[in-house]
Amino acid sequence: MERYTGAFEEAVDGARQQERHYQLLSALQSLVKELPSSFQQRLSYTTLSDLALALLDGTVFEIVQGLLEIQHLTEKSLYNQRLRLQNEHRVLRQALRQKHQEAQQACRPHNLPVLQAAQQRELEAVEHRIREEQRAMDQKIVLELDRKVADQQSTLEKAGVAGFYVTTNPQELTLQMNLLELIRKLQQRGCQVQPAKLVEDTARPKPCEAQRNKEHKRYPWPSDIQGQGWGIQGRK
Repeated sequence: MERYTGAFEEAVDGARQQERHYQLLSALQSLVKELPSSFQQRLSYTTLSDLALALLDGTVFEIVQGLLEIQHLTEKSLYNQRLRLQNEHRVLRQALRQKHQEAQQACRPHNLPVLQAAQQRELEAVEHRIREEQRAMDQKIVLELDRKVADQQSTLEKAGVAGFYVTTNPQELTLQMNLLELIRKLQQRGCQVQPAKLVEDTARPKPCEAQRNKEHKRYPWPSDIQGQGWGIQGRK
């Protein structure tokens, strides 16, 4: 009797899994229609079906949320480092300007041209140093963000999420960002009035988690960094 009961429960569980898979797949197919046609063509039925399977138990939703939190903290830290460097440069320029003004005020008129020429050379040297330090900082930021991209890709690949592997190909990166956007939209749908129609509670993010998705700040990166585009949230 117990054997038949166990078989029945397995059959019921299998039917529920199939129903959840169908619901997720249908939701993904609907969301894909919002993407550019060039990417719609690349997201085949098989890819979407595999993605829906990966989302069944809710683990991937939690992974994506965790990666988003890490991305946000990384961007915040790097952005603050850049602001501190800019502030140091501003203080340096102000101090140099004041130093030059005081020197000119104390200088004899006939020595002023020589002093001004020396000050111009000093100013150019300082500006060169500032540009080099800013360039080095921006390179550091891009490299760190690229490492986070690879971490995200590797984590999601290991989690069995379709379409994810470590790559720097711009088209593949854009496709992966679109896949992540589909997952995040499913998270947000899970917080609507009748979430059970999409997926059971065990596979649905908590409302506070999906709400945090909306609250993450987008940092005003300069165009050379912004143009890289990266991660779950992307830099737009």
